[in-house]
Amino acid sequence: MKKFLSLVALGACLSFGAAQAQDKAPAPAAAPAATAAAAGTGCEAKAVDKNGKALAGAAKTSFVKKCEKDAKAAAAPACAAKAVDKNGKALAGAAKSSFMKKCEADAAKA
Repeated sequence: MKKFLSLVALGACLSFGAAQAQDKAPAPAAAPAATAAAAGTGCEAKAVDKNGKALAGAAKTSFVKKCEKDAKAAAAPACAAKAVDKNGKALAGAAKSSFMKKCEADAAKA
């Protein structure tokens, strides 16, 4: 019983310290809004039928797949233009492949 009470007291002391540390650094309110805005512009948000209802099932899957493919194709020229290193030289090989993959994935989400 003594060990249990000691552990409870220790836990309470540690949690009070963590609570005070959290009060000193408030979280910015703009971050969740920016995340929601970025998520709202993706292909899943655009997946609605002609009546304005959200698509579901195979229709949604097909729409999202086509939308992401189209976004990737549209982003390829823009990403290729950005594929330069810090010295202004064009990227090549694995570095270019990695950059293009990340750039196209980011473009598909937007």
